[in-house]
Amino acid sequence: MGPSRSIKCQNPLTCWAVAPRRGFWRPFVASHYRLPFPQTRGRPLPLIDPAPPSLTICFICRSFTRKTRIRSPRELCASVAVMARVLRHARVFSSRKSAPYTLVLTVLLLLSVVLLMLLGLGIFSLPVDSNDSPNGTRRADREISNTDGMTKRGKQWTELLSWEPRAFIYHNFLSKEECEHLIELGKPYMAKSTVVDSSTGKSKDSRVRTSSGTFLSRGLDKTVKAIEKRIADFSFIPVEHGEGLQILHYEVGQKYEPHYDYFLDEFNTKNGGQRIATLLMYLSDVEEGGETVFPAAKINSSALPWYDELSECGKKGLSVRPKMGDALLFWSMKPDATLDPSSLHGGCPVIKGNKWSSTKWMHINEYKV
Repeated sequence: MGPSRSIKCQNPLTCWAVAPRRGFWRPFVASHYRLPFPQTRGRPLPLIDPAPPSLTICFICRSFTRKTRIRSPRELCASVAVMARVLRHARVFSSRKSAPYTLVLTVLLLLSVVLLMLLGLGIFSLPVDSNDSPNGTRRADREISNTDGMTKRGKQWTELLSWEPRAFIYHNFLSKEECEHLIELGKPYMAKSTVVDSSTGKSKDSRVRTSSGTFLSRGLDKTVKAIEKRIADFSFIPVEHGEGLQILHYEVGQKYEPHYDYFLDEFNTKNGGQRIATLLMYLSDVEEGGETVFPAAKINSSALPWYDELSECGKKGLSVRPKMGDALLFWSMKPDATLDPSSLHGGCPVIKGNKWSSTKWMHINEYKV
């Protein structure tokens, strides 16, 4: 027989077995049990665990062959039998010991599954701060530092307005200074607003639109770039797919009759394809009137909390009252890429005060300017 392996105990839980033929140390995690060997003298002897029983028994028997009184095969087999029983006892003991931990983990897993089911069914909801928010419409409420604009904005949160059409209100989308900056950029160039001729694709005067307006070049200055980047982040539509900002001014009595933002001609879809969405930003408050109304929306507008504050025009459908800094995002196309007739919308006449707004139209593809 070759040289036997020896045991060197480093700590109560680990034993190192040296194999002289291979010249390296091999670590084993061990458990302690008392064995009937003379040299143990009543002290615990490390056993290899979780190594296979055959490997463990072979290792220990060979380790003590030359240092103990075990000489005959009968004594060796008896020792092997004793250690086999010890190993079986150790595995049963360890499994019993781990049973409480397994039970605890199982209970935690079941509780997690039940909680997820309750959240999915809407029976249970996580607590959120509901200050100054409509019932059931608040999605987020956070104080955000306006690092890409001119000053800090107030608390921002998104309100679901309708699914048909898909419409959302982003409260405090712009700061007061940003609203005033856009108005100052557009004031010197205001002209009577026009509409698109569906047969020729060119602009023309129309009685359905009596406001005044102008266009700002895309990326005109640092503030405009920041606003356009914010629009892209909110709508998930790249900046390059949007037209330049349009600044609009409505005086008392001025309006915009219900219309669609998507095109029905081939001329206007050559650049960027069809209009997919519109973001309407309110740059001023309006004392009375001036609502944005969706007369074809599939919703009971009389159930809105602000219904009694609307003008007669605003009560004809789903309406949004102008509020400085808020932004209204609505989609002219459905998720299946078909045109959405429920996106029909208009601007109610201003009854008292002035209305300033800014519009961003976004296309399916890149819009070249």
